[in-house]
Order: sequence, then C-alpha cells, then structure tokens
Amino acid sequence: MIKTEKICKSFGEQKAVNEVSLTIGDNSIFGLAGTNGAGKSTLLRMFSGVLKPDSGKLNIDGKTVFENTHMKQEIFFLPDTAWFFRNATGEDMAEYYSMFFPKYNKKRFDSLMDKIGLDKKRKISTFSKGMKRQTALILGICAGTKYLFCDETFDGLDPVMRQAAKSILAYEVSDREFTPVIASHNLRELEDICDHVGLLHKGGVLLSKDVEEMRLNIHKVQCVIPDPADEERLLKELHVMQYEKRLSLLTMVVRGKRQEILEKIDEMEPLFAEAIPLTLEEIFISETEVAGYDIRQLFS
Repeated sequence: MIKTEKICKSFGEQKAVNEVSLTIGDNSIFGLAGTNGAGKSTLLRMFSGVLKPDSGKLNIDGKTVFENTHMKQEIFFLPDTAWFFRNATGEDMAEYYSMFFPKYNKKRFDSLMDKIGLDKKRKISTFSKGMKRQTALILGICAGTKYLFCDETFDGLDPVMRQAAKSILAYEVSDREFTPVIASHNLRELEDICDHVGLLHKGGVLLSKDVEEMRLNIHKVQCVIPDPADEERLLKELHVMQYEKRLSLLTMVVRGKRQEILEKIDEMEPLFAEAIPLTLEEIFISETEVAGYDIRQLFS
C-alpha cells in the first residue's frame, strides 16, 4: 500500500506538489490524472525514491523509499521519455535490469516481445516512438516488481497497441501481487483500465475516488416530461448535479441508485426516458463542479 500525508515538493519558488494526501491500495490499477504541470511526474518520482519530499510523509508498505535499496527492488519507474543504452537491444536491456531486480522474468519478456511483434535482438534506437514505449512497458512488467509507476505510458501508442498494453497490465494484476500507478493528462486513457482515479491540479489533489463506486452512484438520464410542473418537481426531488433542457428533452446527471432514479422519473409519466452510460470524464466533470471546479477548463 502507498500512503502519503501532505507531502510537498518545490523546485526553487515553484511548488510542484502541494500537500498531497493519497492512499493507493494493493492489487489495483490507480490512475493519476491531471494537466501538464499538475505535479504527476514529480509525485511518481517521489513514489520511486528518485526525489525526496520536502515535507510530509510517504510510505510504501509502511517503509520510506528514498535511499532504501531493498524497497526499490519492488519498484519499477517508467518515465515519460524511455531511456535505453546506446545501441542496446531489448534483450540487452532485459539482461541489464535482471541484475538489479531479483525476480526479473526473462521468459515472460521473450514471450511478450514475440506476441507484440517486437524483435528483441533489434536495436531499440531503430524503433518508432510507439515501439520504444511498448518495449519499455514490457521491460517494466517483466521486472517482477510489486509496483510499476508509469508516466504517460500510452502516449504515442496506436489504438490496437494501447488496448494490448492495457490487457497485459490487467492480466498481471490478476495473476500476481502487482500495483500499477498510471499518470496521464488524458482521462480517456484511464477510462477502461483503472480501478481508482486521483485528479491532480496545481500540485494538489482535487479528487480521489473508486471508479466503479462513482459509476454506481452517478447516472446520466434523458427524459421528456409532458407536464412542466412535474418536471420542476422532479428536479427538486432528485439529487441533480447538473442538467440541461433542449426543446422538450431534459438531460440530467443525477447522484443516487439507478433503479430509484428511473422509478422516480416513471412517477412523472414521461413520454420518453433512458439511462446513458457516463464516461469517466463526464463523471469527473460532475464531481469537480460540486467541489467548485470546472474540469473542462482545467483540461482545455
């Protein structure tokens, strides 16, 4: 488990991380969302023990990470720009990492490189940007560490390879003790893989919630209520987070249980009613507006 309590990190007068408190549970995929400059990369570097917090507490499995060699054997950090030795092949890098990570799985590395269609004996410098990111991710997964910290892992991957990468991560979580933390400026990148998502803005945490819990308790519904008085009563009786009216169609984002919301709408004898799945971005828009922020401005 990763636990932080009001950790801060500044570079000169620039405060990159400002009193961040987070709890990241084991065997789940945690998404760290935020605009460029929100503090995601700095936070991951502190998780990895590359940087030391200026203040606050940071513990992983109850231990500090900075200058803790034993703990670092359980952590693999993938920066936004993958680094490889000059003229190294994938096989060379796997051999190198196996010297530092006791549980490195070379057979798994060979298997994944083959399945993805990457030549482990080819120089990585000749790979495209996407191929380099795929290779880096495979190298990280095969390190056998408990924690994998990924900074913009899916950036530069085509849709097919992005889905393949997500599938590999999901399999690893189900197969062994493994906790990936994925930082991205794009909520859609985290949509179908993360169990829990935290939203950073200007170095602080705006929101940190379980994705499934949010989906079960926030719903988007559309309906046509013939009687304006019933429509007004409905808006008052439901926990409406936001709504808009276009001609006769009322679209609402409502907090509560789906069945109870639809039953309440049915009481108004609607001409039409349906529930529509919310995207992760729509959920966060609703949640952050309640907290007094407009996420559409943060990510525009």
